[in-house]
Amino acid sequence: MPSLESAATGLPASPEEGNGTLMAFAAYGLWGAFPVYFHALQPAGAWEVLSHRVLWSLLVCVLVLAVQRDAGWVRDVLHRPMLTATLVVAGLTIGTNWTIYVWAVLQGRATDASLGYFFNPLVTVMLGVLVLRERLRRMQWIAVGIGVVAALYLSLAAGGVPWIALGLAFSFAFYGLIKKRVGASLTAMHSLAAETAVLTPIAVGVVIVLAHRQLTTFAGHGAVHASLLVLAGPVTVVPLLLFAAAARRIPLVSMGLIQFVTPVLQLVTAVTLLHEHMGRDRWIGFALVWVALALLSVDSINASFGARKPTGS
Repeated sequence: MPSLESAATGLPASPEEGNGTLMAFAAYGLWGAFPVYFHALQPAGAWEVLSHRVLWSLLVCVLVLAVQRDAGWVRDVLHRPMLTATLVVAGLTIGTNWTIYVWAVLQGRATDASLGYFFNPLVTVMLGVLVLRERLRRMQWIAVGIGVVAALYLSLAAGGVPWIALGLAFSFAFYGLIKKRVGASLTAMHSLAAETAVLTPIAVGVVIVLAHRQLTTFAGHGAVHASLLVLAGPVTVVPLLLFAAAARRIPLVSMGLIQFVTPVLQLVTAVTLLHEHMGRDRWIGFALVWVALALLSVDSINASFGARKPTGS
């Protein structure tokens, strides 16, 4: 798939950009398939799944870094208190996101989870205004306004706030904001290793409590179930590394458009494979969000093309 820039100029995309596009689709496609994977982990509960996700992800990171003999960054992080504190907050934030998402899927509410990731770009734009003091263009304001209307409509139609969708959208948007502050200080692998290390004491504590209450499923439901829980590590690490590699190779606008693959696949999976019900009010609410995202995408494309126009005669 050629990039937007290549399509506009008629020039073929570079092999590097083509590879980056494939990596982006692979990353977002894997994230889009998460409902099927987490649904297959039943009867494990959300806390047990989260604990295994943290522990096996950390093990994968440690093994990769050990093979690469890459440990010097740990000392650098520990000697930078602000960076350490930021990584602690990032770890707790992404842990919150993971918990909400896994709980939603295991409770048969994957459609709410997909709505959260449709909301995410709108929340990210809003945080840019509130936290980073960024100035929005007119179409961005309209998109955010429609997103707010969609949230209000869904709340009134359901008789309650769509807290799963909003919780996922805000937690992931805050996580993105924190990562923006970290900037280029750490690679994706270093960052994930640090964040899972932050969550590891919590994960170990959860496993101990569940084992004490005889609520663990790891050893009592066969080899397939245990293997699926162990795979939580690679399943978490692989798409993140693909995403990081893709982000270095293709334009940000292209990444922004490809990201919608994830919630679309999650929604299709929830409706067709997991057989979750989507009533008329839910479809209307989703449609409003899609209109907002379409406006946001068009605005991003226009802004990207405008920035690439040569100045002067």
